[in-house]
Amino acid sequence: MKQIEVVAAVIVRDGKILAAQRGYGKWKGYWEFPGGKIEPGETPPQALAREIREELAIGITIDRLLDTVEYDYPDFHLTMHCYICHISPEADPQQLEHLALRWLAARDLPQLRWLPADITLIRSLPTLLPTL
Repeated sequence: MKQIEVVAAVIVRDGKILAAQRGYGKWKGYWEFPGGKIEPGETPPQALAREIREELAIGITIDRLLDTVEYDYPDFHLTMHCYICHISPEADPQQLEHLALRWLAARDLPQLRWLPADITLIRSLPTLLPTL
């Protein structure tokens, strides 16, 4: 089975988490944590910073690795390294690749239609981030 390794940002600001609605591909319309593939020669944090600049036109502060999700999609196995990140209060994420962006409380995240691998992370957020 094909293996894909990606990074994802759980961006927290004012007690809320940024959700991004996918704007392309087979999973268009589903919600995800922004991020993407790790390019050859990049560390996961370098890839995450690059992906967020490309997708949202903002810089991030990467606080720590939150979790690594392993998920089997029908066509490939996904390894997703998820990081807790922050942005400056004046930063305004742009919808460069997404259909929509929403800031939500952790308890409200399950109301959206998430990508399957992201659902795995959402279920563990109360344990991983008990203060949200």
